[in-house]
Amino acid sequence: MRGVRWRRVASQTGRSVAVWAVSTVTMLVLAGILPDFRLQSADGESATHIAVTAAFGAGAFGVLSALVWPLLVRLLLLVPALVLGLLVFVLNGSLLLVALRLNPASSAEAAPETAVVVAAVMSAVASATGAALAVRDDDAYRRRLYRLADRRRRRLPPGPSAPGTVFLQLDGVGHDVLLAAVGKGVMPTVARWLGTTHRLTPWRTDWSSQTGASQLGILHGSNYDVPAFRWYEKDTREVMVCNRPTSAAELQRRAVERTGDGGLLTADGASRGNLFSGGADEQALVLSIATRRRGRENRSRAGYFAYFSDPANAVRTALSFVAEVGREIGESTRARIKKQRPRVSRGGLYPFVRAFATVVERDVVVAAVMGDMLAGRTAVYADLVAYDEVAHHSGPTSRDAEKVLERLDRALALIANVAEHAPRPYRIVVLSDHGQSPGETFRARYGLGLGDLVRAGCGLPVPRRAQRTHSGAEARAAVRAALRRPVEEGEEQHRPSRRGSEPLVLASGNLGLVSFPDVPHRMSKEEIDARHPALLTTLANHPGVGFLLVRSEEHGGVVLGAYGAEIPLGQLDDKPGPLEAFGPGAADAVRRTHSFPHTADIMVNSFHDPADGEVLAFEEQIGSHGGLGGAQARPFLLSPVVLSAPVEDGEELTGAEQVHRVLRRWLRETDGPQVPVTDEDEAERAA
Repeated sequence: MRGVRWRRVASQTGRSVAVWAVSTVTMLVLAGILPDFRLQSADGESATHIAVTAAFGAGAFGVLSALVWPLLVRLLLLVPALVLGLLVFVLNGSLLLVALRLNPASSAEAAPETAVVVAAVMSAVASATGAALAVRDDDAYRRRLYRLADRRRRRLPPGPSAPGTVFLQLDGVGHDVLLAAVGKGVMPTVARWLGTTHRLTPWRTDWSSQTGASQLGILHGSNYDVPAFRWYEKDTREVMVCNRPTSAAELQRRAVERTGDGGLLTADGASRGNLFSGGADEQALVLSIATRRRGRENRSRAGYFAYFSDPANAVRTALSFVAEVGREIGESTRARIKKQRPRVSRGGLYPFVRAFATVVERDVVVAAVMGDMLAGRTAVYADLVAYDEVAHHSGPTSRDAEKVLERLDRALALIANVAEHAPRPYRIVVLSDHGQSPGETFRARYGLGLGDLVRAGCGLPVPRRAQRTHSGAEARAAVRAALRRPVEEGEEQHRPSRRGSEPLVLASGNLGLVSFPDVPHRMSKEEIDARHPALLTTLANHPGVGFLLVRSEEHGGVVLGAYGAEIPLGQLDDKPGPLEAFGPGAADAVRRTHSFPHTADIMVNSFHDPADGEVLAFEEQIGSHGGLGGAQARPFLLSPVVLSAPVEDGEELTGAEQVHRVLRRWLRETDGPQVPVTDEDEAERAA
């Protein structure tokens, strides 16, 4: 322990000396450039004397800035913002003049207006240098975030405080991927928790295994009528996209209306980096409020502006951003040279999108969570999208994805460390919203996309170069939330054709949806066969398709498969047919989706190989999720053992709505002294 303390002191001392040296050089350079700033007398001085004068001045200015500046800022809090902005420069320049006068052997002098410029430049250079040296120092990073959070620290009632709860969502990390990372030593923090304080529970998603459906169910208790990541609603003639701000706001409104409850975080909660608010008062980077006019109800004190108001944070994140862009370019170039398969395009803006997800979004969300904990907030839910974005393009088990998991583990350790210094105890729950299944794209394997196959089945011409489906990665949602852009890039792809009789084909990972916009109701199998006799047969018998779901006038709903398989939904338990390869629970998931008002005319799930977990994405992704098949439907819940078990032994945690009920129960358990599970809890668990 003593060795660690000495290393920390040595590291801090080394950084201070380096900042002092850079500030000294900056002062010498400015003295040579600015005519009204001198470090020597009119008769001239030796180079050594000038250097000593610069070193003394830089050191004195640094000490004064560290000691006097915080006091001045507190005294100026009552000054109007515009006046304060001007006074900052004047006072900073005054500190420099005082620093120069402290050396009796110095003849340095500067005009007042020049002193303002010199002080501003030196402050910026010193801050940038210190931040650059501390980029990899989590202790220094944590201390800066303490200062950031201290502005909004609240006083809790005297006496012991009830524990708070932090829910950290590792977007797209499947149960098996987490265990593999722990086994390889990639995530030592999670490994330590598993051996002592936490239990690991897998859970099964709904058919729509993607963040929109899962997070809506987890935060708001209902994901009813969310059949996919994107779908067409015939009554409104609109395409809903879960990571479009307007759609997210509407989905949240529907869930609140259905449950009659604001969400998981309504009691002193904070929502950070999510698609939905969960009813929280404090929100940062929440997509469902991105289209609102900024006001008191959706203003975030822990978002981008708060984080980047500290120059050291800005420099740390900026340098890591540039490094991540370079890392992605190098990794994609290496994959292309080695001709790795499967592989998708990773050019264009993707390196910057990846860097935003793995660096900027992570840093801001982690800082916000730490601020919430230091402020003593009761419940916090945060989404870290880094792994999901990289796994889409590099593969769920790739080396690139493992590196991201390693950095996410460091973020967990950082948050856990802060919990030890928070004004109340905290219980950290880590969970995922879905996993990812590997496999090449449908287009790469067969040379055509799902839209091309549907057009061929309808007897329509197939374009030689059909437009690719836009990727639905969550990182793009975070980018749009940051930029406050309500429309998804490439949205024109999702609008119905002007020729209303043509089908509209949408993709959500390995789940495809086919709708006929000119028909106001959900078409039945009989109607589709009458209109396009070859369409359902073409789709069901294609080797890249696992099964279809369509409405049936005779049976209510049927699952179609190859070789003429046609099984009514009520018979799937005894005769699973094409659903057999998708494992237990598939029939229930399909039946539930069939009951949704906005389920597509034809629901298409891709082929799935149980031997290796492979699926075929209808989007350009080699790690995908959104439908049934493989690891995408098996996320995890890592919870403290002091909380009650999520389910009884032998039971399975199924669906995002059940996860919501478990998290609600845990919040009740942490609200004061622990009590035995009540009859109400038992009834809720049975439901």
